[in-house]
Amino acid sequence: MNFVECHEEPIHIPGYIQSFGYLIGIDAGSHTITFFSRNIEDIFRVENAEQLFDRKLTDFPEIFRSVIDSDLYTSIHDFTKRENETHFDKVFISGKEYHFSILRSGKHIFLEFEAVQENPNKRISNKYDNFYVIDNEKELWEQLLSTLSKIVNYDRMMVYKFMMDGSGKVIAEKRDENMESYLGLHYPESDIPKQARDLYLKKRKRIFSNVYSETVPLISRTDENIDLTFVGSRGMSPVHGQYVKNSGASSSFSVSIIIDDYLWGLVTCQNSEAKHIDLEDRVQAGIFTALASNAYSSFKSKNELNYRLELNERASQLKAEFLKHNNLFDSLADNKGKIRKLPEADGLVIISDGEPVTVGTVPERETIDRIAHWALENTKESMYVSRTFLKDYGEELELTENAAGIIIYFIERSKKEMLIWFRKEFSEHINWAGNPERKLGVFLQNGEEKHIISPRTSFHLFTENIKGNSKRWNSRDISSVQAVRDVILETSHKQYNAIKALNNELRKVNEELDSFSYTISHDLGTPLTVMKLNAQMLLSNFEKTEKNRNKLTSIVEEIDNMAEMMHDVLELSRAKHSEIELERLQPANTILKISENAKITFESPKSEIIIKECPDVLADKTMLHQVFLNVINNAVKYSSHRDEPKVEIWGTEEGGNIVYRISDNGIGISQEEKHKMFKIFNRMDNAKKFKGNGVGLSIVHRIMKRIGGNVEYDSNKEGTCFILTFKKP
Repeated sequence: MNFVECHEEPIHIPGYIQSFGYLIGIDAGSHTITFFSRNIEDIFRVENAEQLFDRKLTDFPEIFRSVIDSDLYTSIHDFTKRENETHFDKVFISGKEYHFSILRSGKHIFLEFEAVQENPNKRISNKYDNFYVIDNEKELWEQLLSTLSKIVNYDRMMVYKFMMDGSGKVIAEKRDENMESYLGLHYPESDIPKQARDLYLKKRKRIFSNVYSETVPLISRTDENIDLTFVGSRGMSPVHGQYVKNSGASSSFSVSIIIDDYLWGLVTCQNSEAKHIDLEDRVQAGIFTALASNAYSSFKSKNELNYRLELNERASQLKAEFLKHNNLFDSLADNKGKIRKLPEADGLVIISDGEPVTVGTVPERETIDRIAHWALENTKESMYVSRTFLKDYGEELELTENAAGIIIYFIERSKKEMLIWFRKEFSEHINWAGNPERKLGVFLQNGEEKHIISPRTSFHLFTENIKGNSKRWNSRDISSVQAVRDVILETSHKQYNAIKALNNELRKVNEELDSFSYTISHDLGTPLTVMKLNAQMLLSNFEKTEKNRNKLTSIVEEIDNMAEMMHDVLELSRAKHSEIELERLQPANTILKISENAKITFESPKSEIIIKECPDVLADKTMLHQVFLNVINNAVKYSSHRDEPKVEIWGTEEGGNIVYRISDNGIGISQEEKHKMFKIFNRMDNAKKFKGNGVGLSIVHRIMKRIGGNVEYDSNKEGTCFILTFKKP
C-alpha cells in the first residue's frame, strides 16, 4: 500500500497552479526561462511555447513588450535582492489589465500574472483605527471580520485559533443567516497538518478560487520539483480540495494571524459558490489582519505586564513574610494559603522530613506519599507539570479526582523536600466540527493511487466527553510557581548566609572601633594637648600681645577641628545604623544649594560649577544630601587652588540605574592610594595641605551601599570623577 501521512504530503511542490494565475519561471542568474504554466499561451501570443525555454523575455520583445517595459522588470535586480519578498505592479497585456508579481525563491525568479478584477461592493471605512482602542478579544476579532466583509464578503468568515497541540477552534464568526454556525467548534490537528501550518507562516494569504476548476500544470524540460510556497496561485492539494468540497464550499480564502512571529490562527473564509478575490483586495485583507494582530498583541502585552507587576508585588509581600522566620519550612507553613492561591490550585502539600503540611483539597496521606515517591523516581527537572495526571497515572498510583492535575516543585531533591499543587478533575466537553476520528481514504496524484487520512465528510456537531483531566495550567500558573521558587531560593540564601553576614559585620565594626580608638588616643589627643600647652602659656603671661592673640586663635582652631572630627564620626555611625526610607527624589535643588555653599565654604568664588541633567533617583532624603554634600565639597575643595577651578555634575540613565558623575580638575588621586580610598580617616599625601579629616568618603561609601547603590571613581593628574550609581525609581 502506498500510504502518505497528512503531514508528509508535499503540498509546496504540487507541480501545478490554479486556473486564475499565469506563471513564468526564469533562472535567477541568467534570467533565461526555465518553466511556465501551460496556460501562458492564453494571454501571450506565443505560437510555440517550447521556443521559450533557455531564452530571455527580451528575446521576444513583440510578445512580452509590456512586461519588459514595466518598472518591475527593468529594475529586476533591485526587486529580487531579498529572497521570498514579493513586489506588485499592473501591466496591460493584449489590451487587458493584469496584476504582475515578481519574487525570487531559491534559484528561480517567479513572474506571476492574474487578471485585475474590480470589486464594486468594496466599502472600506476608517473603523480599523479602532483596533487599538479595543481591549476585548472577542470584540477585536468581530471588528476584523466586519471590516474584511467589505472586501471579501464570503458566505462564512471565521477567526480560527490554533491550540497548543495543533488543533483549532472557531472563536469568532460572520456568516449568512441561512448557514449553520461553527462558532465554538473545535477542529483536529489533522485538518490543518504541520506542513500546512508552516506554509501559512511563510505565505500569509491563500486563495482557493474554485475547487472544481481544472488545475494548470507547469511545463519544464527537467524533472525538478519546483517549490511554489510563495506563489499566489499555487495549486491546492487534492486532499485540501476534497476537504473544502465536503464542507459544502466551492471557494476558500485565508489570511494568517501572526503574533510575535508565531502562527496564532487564521482568518478563514468559505463561499458556497466559486469566487475569486482580486490580488489588491487580498493584500488589503492582509493589511487589516496585520493591524488587528498587532492590536491584539499590544493589549495582551499590557495585560501581561499588569499581571507581572501584580505577581511581583505579591512575591515581594511573600518574601517579607518569609524573612520573619529563621526556618524555611516555618515560612512555608505560615504562608501556605497564599502559596496555594498563587497558581489558583485547589490544594497544596508541603513535604519535608516531618509530617506533610496541607491546605485546601488534597489526597489522603498514603496517596501523597505514593505521588512523592513516584516524582522522585520518574522526574528529573526541578518542576513537573501535568493536567492529565489522573488519566495517565490514576490506576498505577490509586489516585482520586483530587489529583487530576499536578505541579511539583522540588525544593531540594536530595532531602525529598517539595511542594505539590493539586487541581481536581474537570469534566471537559469538546464540541468538534464533525467526528475527529481519522479514516483512511484513497486519492489519485499524478495518475498514481495513494492512501491518505481521508478528509472528514461531516462537519455537524460532535461532542466528546473527556475524563481524567484538570483545568489547564496556563503560563500564568507556571509563572506563579516560578515566583514562589524565586522567593524560596532568595530567602533560603539569605537565611543560610545570615550568620556569616553577621560575623562579617562584627568584624567590620571591630576594625572601625580599632580605628576610632586610635583616633581618640592620637588624632583627638593632639589638639587637646595643644590647647593645654597654650592655656598654660597664657596663664604665665597675661599681656595682650600679638603673640598671645595668635595662641588664643590657635586654641579656637584646634577646638573647631576637634568638633568637626567628632561630628564626622557621628555621621559615619548614623550612615550605618540610622533608619532609611527609600523614595523617589529630585536631586537638582539639593545639588544647586550644596554647590553654591561649597564655593563660600572653601572661599573659591571663581570655581565654575556646571550642573547638567539631574534625573530622579531612589534614595533616602537625608542620606542623599549627605552623599552629594561630601562629594561636591571635595570636588570644590581639591580644585580650588587651580587657576580656573571647574566642577561638572550630570546624571544619566544607564540600564536600570541612574548614574551621577561629579568631575573636577583638582589634585587627582594616585593609583597607589586607591585600595584605601574609602577607609575611615584616610588622607592622601597630596591632600594634607587642605583642611579635612578623611571621614567624608567613608560616609559616602557606607550610604551608597545602604541604599542599594555604589560609588567608584576615575582619576588622573587632570582631576577626579566620582561615579554614584543609584537605583532607578
